Amino acid sequence: MDQFLEWDKELLLFLNSFHTPWLDSVMILITKTIFWLPLYAVLVYLMFRNFKREAWFILIGAALTILLADQITSTLMKPYFARLRPSQDPALVGLLHHVNGYRGGLYGFSSGHAANTFGVALFVWLTLRSNYSWIGLIFLWAALMTYTRIYLGVHYPGDIAVGGLIGIFCGWIGFRIARYLRNRYSKNLKPG
Repeated sequence: MDQFLEWDKELLLFLNSFHTPWLDSVMILITKTIFWLPLYAVLVYLMFRNFKREAWFILIGAALTILLADQITSTLMKPYFARLRPSQDPALVGLLHHVNGYRGGLYGFSSGHAANTFGVALFVWLTLRSNYSWIGLIFLWAALMTYTRIYLGVHYPGDIAVGGLIGIFCGWIGFRIARYLRNRYSKNLKPG
């Protein structure tokens, strides 16, 4: 395990070293959830366009995906493992590039950003893949969003990888729940 943690630290230092002043402002902006509200609005529009009233069941599945991913990473894992974020680790002071003094919270294992974004990406892909062949590009969004966390020095690559896997699991669960709800209750929806 110690060797894995050392590799994780070395990979972080390598990936975090690719920074430029103009990219700093971009990365601090796109790491924020609010920046992506237009994307979320488009995705909600596509759900309603393709599934009409059944889209409410799909949105319940999406909400459960995010809730589950967030609770597993932030409520359970971070306090349990208590692994300091790289930005909070005294051994890494002066070795990492940080933007505008941003350090994140105290603990970072595993990444809630990665869990949420990869959960949503899988959920969206599973839901819309038969309607839009290009929807797989949503995984590029998830990768970019999670890379910002390494660029900003607030997560190790291992935090991102584990968070991403948790998110994929949660996205699959959310999709299954949404499909169950649609199959079970869509016949009860009144046309309208």
